[in-house]
Amino acid sequence: MIVPASQAVYQEAARLLRQGGLIAFPTETYYGLGVDPFNTEALRRLFTVKRRATEKPVLVLVADQSQVPQLAEETPEPLRLLMNRFWPGPLTLVFPAKKNLPDLLTGGSGTVGIRQSPEPTAAQLLAAFGGPVTATSANRSGNAAAITAAEVEAAFGSEIDLILDGGRTPGGAGSTLVGWNGQELRCFREGRISFAETARFLAAANNEEHFFSPA
Repeated sequence: MIVPASQAVYQEAARLLRQGGLIAFPTETYYGLGVDPFNTEALRRLFTVKRRATEKPVLVLVADQSQVPQLAEETPEPLRLLMNRFWPGPLTLVFPAKKNLPDLLTGGSGTVGIRQSPEPTAAQLLAAFGGPVTATSANRSGNAAAITAAEVEAAFGSEIDLILDGGRTPGGAGSTLVGWNGQELRCFREGRISFAETARFLAAANNEEHFFSPA
């Protein structure tokens, strides 16, 4: 069911998430599929609906940096610097995951991808829910990601409990994924922010250009 975003709808979406529901909402890249990332049953439903391989991790949105410790075991200094510079924005940072996170969320990788979205609908949804929410792209695995609420409905129909209509999203490219392995910055996926830009920023901050490498 597609509904225009409103304060009442944000509260309904938050209620559904707390009950293990599956919703869709716009981000600064594509529409995303949202569940409570700590709810294994909700994650299982997400994977089934999306037809996603269970070894693939799921990215998570946070309302702000204060929610990162709910998901990440630690925050390496280079990632903290990148958060301060590029969040909110289309930069997903890959952190060491807390040991108690569901394996479906991390794909058994021991890491978790996190970002803060500047998209107003996503931001207000996170505020209403009061915790992190998954934001894997709204598409069947292997298909193009949805950029409108109508495309989400066409792809999933009644399999989604609620579709928050926040208008057309930019599409074109997803978020950039970067992580820190203890010695160097690594790029896992090039997206809307170039990896070179993140590397240059950290090089300037640390004055150590040898610090960074692509995947």
